[in-house]
Amino acid sequence: MKRVNLAIVGATGMVGRTFLKVLEERKFPINNLYLFSSEKSAGTELTFRGKEYKVEALTEESFDRDIDIALFSAGGDVSKKFAPIARDHGVIVVDNSSAWRMENDVPLVVPEVNPKDVDWNNGIIANPNCSTIQSVVPLTKLHEALKIKRIVYSTYQAVSGSGVGGIKDLENGINGGENKKYPHQIAYNCLPHIDEFLDNGYTKEEMKMINETRKILGHPYLPITSTCVRVPVSNCHGESINVEFEKNFEISDVIATLKTSPGILVLNDDKNDSYPINSIANGHDDVLVGRIRRDFSKQNSLNLWVVADNLRKGAASNAIQIVEKLLNMEETYEK
Repeated sequence: MKRVNLAIVGATGMVGRTFLKVLEERKFPINNLYLFSSEKSAGTELTFRGKEYKVEALTEESFDRDIDIALFSAGGDVSKKFAPIARDHGVIVVDNSSAWRMENDVPLVVPEVNPKDVDWNNGIIANPNCSTIQSVVPLTKLHEALKIKRIVYSTYQAVSGSGVGGIKDLENGINGGENKKYPHQIAYNCLPHIDEFLDNGYTKEEMKMINETRKILGHPYLPITSTCVRVPVSNCHGESINVEFEKNFEISDVIATLKTSPGILVLNDDKNDSYPINSIANGHDDVLVGRIRRDFSKQNSLNLWVVADNLRKGAASNAIQIVEKLLNMEETYEK
């Protein structure tokens, strides 16, 4: 894989710092590294591979230099403004916000699911929502084998999904302090409220899961419903997924399919209390799947419990995997 000039937009945030950690772990081939943030965080020094880098304020002139790839995780407004500027300078943008996900000419990619979609990018590739990523990784192979008819999502999402503010609200609440990020105390509470409420009664987060799953699976009218809940856990999202198929199945075949699917670790030994939990998923990139069992209330239906690190597989690691796929494909074409 060739060495690239890489930029990170939103470098001082939780996902931005995780970008740096994952890039170093994966020994990603970097020639020059550029770190950008808001004016407020500019001047911060971050360490990468033993070297200190000073974070620059993001401006319209930031991409007036030789940059090949830019990883964005600075919110939708920043992405809407600056991703096209980067693209117009010949930079390929992998964006972690929701700004571009549902645009028809922007691929929405999970490398274990639809890696070839990076090939038709127009300079911007969207990283899906964290909860969408960990759900479609196990569902895709099952969809190929059994044809999904309907999905019911129930998510239990960690406060790190809200950034530093979410972490602080949890810590403050435990210590008797006030909440500033959430409308109610998150400590010792579960809040059925992630992102804004919409006129249809769903939240934006719930509609993201519905619409993004449909786009990634290539099934625009697939019946899906979702309830997303913020829980008092620092990191890693859990999901209860109920899925109805068009075909009947054997549980043993479902487990075998999941065990041979890329990016999945099956933990499904109930007799030994082995199942996905946050403390196992934390710091890793695999999607953990367990509690695999038939739904006896409806024909051809299945229950799954899925847990993943939302900062890594749900954000930074997935974006870096996208870049790796992109660079590998470029090398293939060059050969």
